[in-house]
Amino acid sequence: MANILITGANRGIGLELVRQYHAQGHTVYAACRAPGKADALKAIEGVHLVEVSVGDDKSVAAMAKQLDGVAIDILINNAGTGGPERDQQTALKMDFDGWAETMNINTIAPVRVMHALMPNLRAANTSKVVNITSQLGSLDLDFPMGYAYCSSKAALNKFMKMAAIEMVKDNIFVSLLHPGWVQTDMGGAEADITPAESAAGIIQCTENLNAETTGQFLKWNGEAHAW
Repeated sequence: MANILITGANRGIGLELVRQYHAQGHTVYAACRAPGKADALKAIEGVHLVEVSVGDDKSVAAMAKQLDGVAIDILINNAGTGGPERDQQTALKMDFDGWAETMNINTIAPVRVMHALMPNLRAANTSKVVNITSQLGSLDLDFPMGYAYCSSKAALNKFMKMAAIEMVKDNIFVSLLHPGWVQTDMGGAEADITPAESAAGIIQCTENLNAETTGQFLKWNGEAHAW
């Protein structure tokens, strides 16, 4: 059984990942900004609730201090934001403060969390850093929409692809997973798949992650995604 930390664990894909990993018997650390208000998380008996605001250096440092000495086998960077209102992140109109915050949460925060928990990841025999990204960050696809969001995911993809090359030397494997178009608050009710389907695919992809597959950009169903 593994120790697994999931950010953005209070709803959507993150919450479903908590449910499924916990049901499999793993030790789950469910991280979110306000665990005291996360009723769905609190209803899952045995899950460790962790308070963190991934966009804040001090909050992430406090989380790392709380987890000092805990070996983490799998870190899932799931927390994210859609960015400013859609009409405020276009080619010709941009909420620049909102764009900066989108980059902070979607691009910088996964790195911030990974760095803070590096002692925990190294304490495991092998460990995995799974980043929930999006097909909208692919340079191969043309989606003239959500410029702040798309650019933040593209930047995350590039950073983690490079990091995978170095971190494999420490037996830390890195992946980038497009979770699919999921029926969440962000994806909407008309999306293709349920959070349960997405989470099951992410868990399988994570199980398959190893030294040979580190650094890959995959879809939730295991198919390769174009960069």
